[in-house]
Amino acid sequence: MSTTQVRPLEDRVLVKPLEAETKTASGIFLPESAKERPMQGKVVATGPGKMLDNGTRMTMLVKKGDTVVFGKYAGTEVEIKNVKHIIVRESELLGILEA
Repeated sequence: MSTTQVRPLEDRVLVKPLEAETKTASGIFLPESAKERPMQGKVVATGPGKMLDNGTRMTMLVKKGDTVVFGKYAGTEVEIKNVKHIIVRESELLGILEA
């Protein structure tokens, strides 16, 4: 049995989107066609950081386990073991949600 692991390159981040809401705040259930693409997700893996001109790597600001916010059309969708993920550059992330 083989396991598939994705290791992002440079300043890319692998994000597993959080499930879209199935119910509005007022309690109305949304049909599948009305759901929007989620814009929050958990960081699954990060690259080592962008290589700078002086030969050092920029430190990544996000880490595995962080909950991040990203733009509606940011990144590239990939499917890993039948689960949708998004690979996005760290600079495309809008923020880190803190509890």
